[in-house]
Amino acid sequence: MANICKTVNLYTRKIKGGRMLSYFLDYYPGYRDETTNKVLRHESLGIYIYAHPKTQREKDYNARLSEKAEALRCRRYEEIVNERYEFFDRNKLNGSFIDYFKKYAVKKNSRYEQAFLHFNWFTGGKCTFAEITVELCNKFLEYLRTTHQAIHTKRKLHTNTIAGYWSAFLGTLHAAHRDRKIKENPCPYLERAESIPTDKVGLSAEELIRLAETPCEVPVLKAAFLFSCLTGLRKSDVKTFSWKMVQPEADGTLYITTRMQKTKQIAHNPIGDEVLALIDNNSRKGLVFPGFKDSMTQTVLKQWVKAAGITKHITYHSSRHTFCSLQLEAGTDSRTVQELVGHKNLATTQRYLDSVDRRKKEAANCITLKRKPE
Repeated sequence: MANICKTVNLYTRKIKGGRMLSYFLDYYPGYRDETTNKVLRHESLGIYIYAHPKTQREKDYNARLSEKAEALRCRRYEEIVNERYEFFDRNKLNGSFIDYFKKYAVKKNSRYEQAFLHFNWFTGGKCTFAEITVELCNKFLEYLRTTHQAIHTKRKLHTNTIAGYWSAFLGTLHAAHRDRKIKENPCPYLERAESIPTDKVGLSAEELIRLAETPCEVPVLKAAFLFSCLTGLRKSDVKTFSWKMVQPEADGTLYITTRMQKTKQIAHNPIGDEVLALIDNNSRKGLVFPGFKDSMTQTVLKQWVKAAGITKHITYHSSRHTFCSLQLEAGTDSRTVQELVGHKNLATTQRYLDSVDRRKKEAANCITLKRKPE
């Protein structure tokens, strides 16, 4: 307990000119601010009084401000005691959940950021921690089920998109409860947002070659997408991929070493000759795909895929599906593929086996309507 603040004292000190005094708090032995995580010894209150009050008005002014300064000292001491003995500080409930959600989403990923945008629209940009109730949360889920997409305003959110945003919202509630911003965690009492299985659409080996042979309006998109098809890296990792992450091993083989943004797992994968030829340039400095943006993965990607004569619904994430399915089809064992793409669970990788299961393909022709020749 030696490093826990035990006393909060109120002092004044002269400011420039000496005509006024400034109130400040002195913490002993120190107080760790939960927002900045810095240890404070002194904190200015921004309250000033006359050093030598001459008139009754100045004396009354000093009395009023001194009373407010003492009230702040008591309030801060109460906060520290609450933290020390794990009493819930009810004044925190007046804090902005909107601000908390926004900061938390930035630290997480784009799914959290999109969930925040919808919650911000849903609440009109105002929501305190005290307002986070089971009823409000379920109303937000209903909002997600009935609202429209941000870009395609005539389309409603996909079922799985709703489930993803809802999961991000629940994750934020768990964090707020962990950080003692809300007293009770509403998550156990909330409805579930069901998702539906989706077909992991990828390119066949022939389609991938055809796409590589087709010119693209934006060359950096073509290079980035084909790179993902050959390595399995997600778009979020490709956007920040730099030459510093390409390192040689003792035998001269180049390896990609990066921490995946979604799972935080470290990928350490060898680079094939075609991958190196795809990204190699004279400088080998900075980002490997400078200028690559999310906006390129919408209309431009669709036009490129269409020009290649491919009718499948291909998104940028299809490149990752392509890598997994083609690796398994080529005979790479599922454990190796799991390590290459950074799946936490082997079951996630094995789902791709359905698309390459030769036994199922053979079984499709086992039943016939034709008589066998005698």
